[in-house]
Amino acid sequence: MDDKTRIEIEAAAFRTLRQHLMEKRADVQNIDLMNLAGFCRNCLARWYQEAASERGVAMTKDEAREIYYGMPYDDWKASHQTEADAAKQAAFEVAFRENVGPKEG
Repeated sequence: MDDKTRIEIEAAAFRTLRQHLMEKRADVQNIDLMNLAGFCRNCLARWYQEAASERGVAMTKDEAREIYYGMPYDDWKASHQTEADAAKQAAFEVAFRENVGPKEG
């Protein structure tokens, strides 16, 4: 397989994953994704931002999230996210540290 075809297939798979998480399974909470899989929708937006930066495209975290979510992140949270209990929050702290790194600030 040539590189162009591989990149097109990878991009199509990413678009399908995004559609699945945003449309078909919007009910799945980011905290549950992070706790179970070590990544969430915010990670996908961050990876998008990092890929843009590697190619010289300046993009803020909020801009990347709006591109990924298709709306401002606060709007997504208000519509789809629920409050996590203490056990999920504690598991998230561990999952975040292990998969993303220490929290900033």
